[in-house]
Amino acid sequence: MSQATKRKHVVKEALGDFVTPTEKQQIVKVTGSRGNNLHEAVTARGVTFLVSMPTKFRKNLWIKRGDYVIVDPIEEGEKVKAEISFILYKDNIQYLQKQQLWPEGFTEEPEKEPEKAEETEKDEDFSDSEDDESDLFVNTNRRNYQYSESGEEENPEEAENCKEERTEKGL
Repeated sequence: MSQATKRKHVVKEALGDFVTPTEKQQIVKVTGSRGNNLHEAVTARGVTFLVSMPTKFRKNLWIKRGDYVIVDPIEEGEKVKAEISFILYKDNIQYLQKQQLWPEGFTEEPEKEPEKAEETEKDEDFSDSEDDESDLFVNTNRRNYQYSESGEEENPEEAENCKEERTEKGL
């Protein structure tokens, strides 16, 4: 099987299927990468251990800090205690929450600031669940500028005086 075909099937499986964990599997949160396809994960109870990424996901799907995965336990592992079997995306997490299979330790209620709460109430009228952009990447290396219109408006006479001054100075 070619690399492109393999990638197509792996991505289709990861994005298309809604998976529920079995009795042996558990949902964990990735807290960091340790290299060599090893990731540090924490359970809902707060137990931290290493998980390995299987070869079918390598160079096809990426996970980052804060992502949730379903893992299969490895009995013979001393340091590496589990292997990633599924990567959970936003839709998968919502499905598990509706099925009430989501661990209580990972349930978080985001606190809304008063200004943002008003904006979201206004935006809710116009947005659908498909148009939700909250899962888009936000570049934290750029400053967020707040643009506001000033209450003062220029007088037409002042604008003409500025233009005359510019032409006199040769600008």
